[in-house]
Amino acid sequence: MDNKSPRAPQEQTVFLSKDGEVYRIPSLLYNGDGKQFLAFAEQRRTTNDASTKYLVMKTGTLKEETPDVKTIEWSELKLVKEALLEGHRPMNPCPVYEKTTNTLFLFFICVKGTVSECWQRFWGCNKARLCYITSTDAGQTWSTVTDLTDDPKLAKIKTWATFAVGPGHGIQMQSGRLIVPLYGYAPCSTSCSFIMFYSSVPHALYLYSDDKGKNWQFSNMLQTKSVECEMAEIDDNTVYCNARSEGGYRVEAMDENKGAGLFPLPPANKLVETGGGCQGGVVSFPAEGEDTNPNKWLLFTHPSDPSKRVNLGVYLNKSPRDPFAWSTPWILNSGPSGYSDLAYIGDGWFACLVECGELKETEQIAYKVFHYDDIKPAEGTEKKRKL
Repeated sequence: MDNKSPRAPQEQTVFLSKDGEVYRIPSLLYNGDGKQFLAFAEQRRTTNDASTKYLVMKTGTLKEETPDVKTIEWSELKLVKEALLEGHRPMNPCPVYEKTTNTLFLFFICVKGTVSECWQRFWGCNKARLCYITSTDAGQTWSTVTDLTDDPKLAKIKTWATFAVGPGHGIQMQSGRLIVPLYGYAPCSTSCSFIMFYSSVPHALYLYSDDKGKNWQFSNMLQTKSVECEMAEIDDNTVYCNARSEGGYRVEAMDENKGAGLFPLPPANKLVETGGGCQGGVVSFPAEGEDTNPNKWLLFTHPSDPSKRVNLGVYLNKSPRDPFAWSTPWILNSGPSGYSDLAYIGDGWFACLVECGELKETEQIAYKVFHYDDIKPAEGTEKKRKL
């Protein structure tokens, strides 16, 4: 495909916002066996985080129009009413799929009433709960809620000002380990709870299970200040973490010790953070032409502007252990662009779910399907193309 002219990514609205009904926080999971997508989001009354009503979902089927054009056929929207705790609002959908038992875990947090994250950080009073539901039929039916907040193995939740999973998607590693990314606001030592807001610092970590989701525990926290994150498996069962910062550049980290903790990679100033920060999507995939090779490359999506949520860029890294190896961004979506999530479809194809619009990024959540040939560097140069 190298000699063919670039094709425009296929795009279609998945969740469309309107007055009194705003969709935010996209999450995308792809099951290659059934060529089926699962798209999740928050349904809100307004753009305000505290106005979330339900988690919603759609299923999508991959369609090949021509060898060079792939599209996704989406189902009708479904409210995931099982993802609720009485008196709480659900937030941050983060699915992970356990292949051997065909079990889909949908993790999320439930926050009491309309309590904001800022309030929890200020008072050091955690009002979030760690929850999941499961499905063995691709989301057609769901279990009741499992609330892990009081699990003794997860007792450190009680020490956090607040926390959240993802958002985005979790992963299952080659070893079978399930991983759900999250971040927690850990307070520094202080005798005055009133200044907890100024003392609570966010740190990325992950929740993991080695017994197909029966028991869960936390990795150690990344000591570098870091917020919303996504993770991918690279070589040798190594976990790669890409996390939001509060300005400047993204935080990158790895964990090679199977839960011992994430350690930061050297700052390379290659992945720009946007304004006060924005979530980004990351996925690993087989090195070009090596679908059976254990060596993985990384793809990352994030607004490419240093100040505004505009121009969603796709960044490529062929040496995931090297933070200096990221390419310059190829612009997948021009204009307003917010949170995003990625899935690798196979044979060099990817799907991206992204908040976007004409005037602001909260107008819709749309999908785009594109191929590696569209983004890989041209010979001796970096390729950057706006649509």
